[in-house]
Amino acid sequence: MTRKFALLCMLTAFGCSKDHNGPAPGRAILTFPEQDKICTNGILQSDSTTTLIFTWENSLNTSNYELHYKNLISRDSTSIIVNSNMAAVLLRRGQPYSWYVVSKSSETPVTTKSDVWKFYMEGPGAITYAPYPAALTAPLFGAKVDAGTVDLTWTGNDPDNDISSYDVYFGTTLTPPLLQSNVTNMYLNGLAIVANTTYYWKIVTHDAKGNTSMSDQFQFFVQ
Repeated sequence: MTRKFALLCMLTAFGCSKDHNGPAPGRAILTFPEQDKICTNGILQSDSTTTLIFTWENSLNTSNYELHYKNLISRDSTSIIVNSNMAAVLLRRGQPYSWYVVSKSSETPVTTKSDVWKFYMEGPGAITYAPYPAALTAPLFGAKVDAGTVDLTWTGNDPDNDISSYDVYFGTTLTPPLLQSNVTNMYLNGLAIVANTTYYWKIVTHDAKGNTSMSDQFQFFVQ
């Protein structure tokens, strides 16, 4: 009995030694590039590229940060880990980006994500800007919904404030067909859906100057 008790204590102590019970890291407050900023300037490297320095406020209980940034046209996503509240990265000129910061701590596996901001890099002689890709809001990616009908909702944003319409692509194939064009609201309600089926959808945004952008593609499952 004594040996078993001693062994149990040793195992318990060993297991507890791996626990990380420190406080969760705080949420980083983004500072630059600013939300929805157009003509964001960096350090010019070539006709097509610029070095931009991202900055944010230090967060509490944080050992390091993970900066995530994404080209909203090409869909290329990148993440880098830094030990300070700034990072210099090479970006393409005249392109829209989104970015956020994840705070991490060596004392706990818990991480904390900042807000997600979008901005437009300055471009050579850019006069108009394409809309930001629409942000799909419901149903969320991977959601499970009941059979019957579904309402699709999204949000749109354009640096020139001249969005004219949306095209809705929706269906049961990996490349969903165009369901309806020239939608002027940021929703499409009452779409019929059947049980035990996966649906895919995305939005193409048009502005008054003929520019377009395509959202991410979401999918949901009908129970």
